[in-house]
Amino acid sequence: MKAERIHVGGQWYVAANAARADETPHVLKHDESFLLSDRYGDVDGTGLGEQGLYHEDMRYLSEMRLTVEGVRPMFLGSGVKDDNSLLIAEFMNPDLERHAVAQGTLHIFRAKLLWQGCCHEHIRVVNHGEEPARMGLSLAFDADFADLFEVRGTERQRRGRHLPPQVVGGEVVYGYEGLDGVSRRTRLRFNPQPDVLSEREAAFDLLVPPGAACHLYCSIDCERGDAPLPGQPRPHYEQAYRANENARREQRAECCALQASNPQVNLWLRRSDSDVAMLSTELPTGRYPYAGVPWYSTTFGRDGILTARELLWIDPLPARGVLAFLAQCQATEVDPARDAEPGKILHEARKDEMAATHEVPFGRYYGSVDSTPLFVGLAGAYWQRTGELDFIRSIWPNVQAALAWIDANADADGFVRYARRSSDGLVQQGWKDSHDSVFHADGHMAEPPIALCEVQGYVYEARLLAAELARTLGEVALANRLGEQAQALQRAFQERFWSDRLGLYAIAIDGRGQRCDVATSNAGHALWSGIAAPEHAARMAERLLQPDFYSGWGIRTVAQGQARYNPMSYHNGSIWPHDNALIAAGLARYGHTLAALRIFSGLFDASVHFTQHRLPELFCGFPRRNSEGPTLYPVACSPQAWAAAGVYQLLQACLGLEVNAQQREISLQAPRLPEFIESMEIRRLGIGPHSADLRLQRYGQHVGIDVAHKLGDIAVRVRM
Repeated sequence: MKAERIHVGGQWYVAANAARADETPHVLKHDESFLLSDRYGDVDGTGLGEQGLYHEDMRYLSEMRLTVEGVRPMFLGSGVKDDNSLLIAEFMNPDLERHAVAQGTLHIFRAKLLWQGCCHEHIRVVNHGEEPARMGLSLAFDADFADLFEVRGTERQRRGRHLPPQVVGGEVVYGYEGLDGVSRRTRLRFNPQPDVLSEREAAFDLLVPPGAACHLYCSIDCERGDAPLPGQPRPHYEQAYRANENARREQRAECCALQASNPQVNLWLRRSDSDVAMLSTELPTGRYPYAGVPWYSTTFGRDGILTARELLWIDPLPARGVLAFLAQCQATEVDPARDAEPGKILHEARKDEMAATHEVPFGRYYGSVDSTPLFVGLAGAYWQRTGELDFIRSIWPNVQAALAWIDANADADGFVRYARRSSDGLVQQGWKDSHDSVFHADGHMAEPPIALCEVQGYVYEARLLAAELARTLGEVALANRLGEQAQALQRAFQERFWSDRLGLYAIAIDGRGQRCDVATSNAGHALWSGIAAPEHAARMAERLLQPDFYSGWGIRTVAQGQARYNPMSYHNGSIWPHDNALIAAGLARYGHTLAALRIFSGLFDASVHFTQHRLPELFCGFPRRNSEGPTLYPVACSPQAWAAAGVYQLLQACLGLEVNAQQREISLQAPRLPEFIESMEIRRLGIGPHSADLRLQRYGQHVGIDVAHKLGDIAVRVRM
């Protein structure tokens, strides 16, 4: 697909002028690599043209098509295993007139997996006939070395140099010398060696005895010229498969396990667990949940922080990895081209060619106003959850630098504002970063510098949690100052942001001091952070579930009837699962758990309609209709980390569940379970070696809790 342009109105967006060739593309990811294929397991260039094998945001394989005697085999079925480790597709042969093999005689099994920058493929052909069967099988391939931003629609003025393909010793090697000075290679290897091997095709002439099987293997390595050579030979398929399985098994064993009475809920939980595991990448600083596939398979500050917050109660390791990486990447100098300022936390980092050549500004880009307070908030929440004071000490200078940045960007009222300094960065720098997402009631755009509703809540929480850290570290004066700043901000927030007409907090205050009186989901984040006044929270609990906001599947980003409302818009009327999960947590925080349960129910019903129970990044905000599922958004990332982790935030909200390391306590505040969950087990929940297994049983609107097993010294308390 060629799009006219991607940089519109100062907003980098995913262009879409075609539908997906396959509505349910298969996704595999491991560390810095991901594969997007059609249901055949092929990489096809039709539709949006986003399919391919990518490594560090560069497409190393743009075509891979399996054919039998020149045609596609007859499709039987395909899917990715529940743990996202393996893509399996199955076929049978059509009538093969040249060799007189009847349709359905041969079963063709195809499996793909990713491991350490390599895509491994296994093809098995089994003859179920009574005679030997001959068949020609071919794999056609190509590598375009397109940068991810090219695939998204960016027109490039010039590109690097493609090297002539090399066919040597049973291998095909494609090469590309990038404008960034980095050479990249796609190396295809086959076992056994093909009967015919060319620059674009590997052909096998197979003779399969009756009742026997024939096995073919292909590996596609993604190589960078500036990367160190591997210390040992590349593993073959079976070795990679075992290593992949062991790594995923070890990762799952580290955190607590959930089991519900409803099988559909368990499918949702397993899918979420597998998606978070797949999107998580082991960096030198620890585990980091990459934002989403295909467009955001990299480190995003905001996404990583909020995903880690959603996961924190069941698994604190992602939070530690996110904090360590973002501390390492914290800005230390003013750089307007990257919207960087000392103390500011990363928006996103890219390793692709166009980032390195500054054709896009996202090599290390800092254009988000909320990553910095969210970083401080995560540090405080991580301390509460784990009690790891040595780690907090190691990042305390980064927390202090982030607090200094917050102070430097606050106005006279204490509101933290943003205005783009980069000539080609993001215009809007909150989580709704579409160029048209912040506007007034009549639809005209807000003028910078803009103070967003939810950002003030994040700052409020950051100061309170940082005050707790400061007091723990013996910095009492700083703790007192932060507490006073938080209270002053809360008072100013109530006065300036509350709109009695809307029954909500307004989305923003613009650079002229004018309030943007628009009904948006941003207000719900004020509940999540705790900055909202209790009396306002009560009105919001009712307002957010009115039909103009709540579609039946979830809360819309912009309420129906508001200016710029569009149920098919990215941020102005669509439904985002993570947004809903945070709002539900905020409602429960203020005691409106029944409202949170309605959000939980809507998203559960939506999950049943999505393939593999996978909630995407977002979906359209059309009203719920009988006998129909939610409407897909055409270029949504799926999987998306904070959408996958949302189910854990929803459960935590409804159970009022907290894990406090200082008190070595698991507490549940007025726990509730939705009607679709009769009972639930939570195993291995705790702090370090101290854990408990809980059994929860719903009795009407109440929940009974049984401590099935305890390990170490940990208390379980229920408060009604």
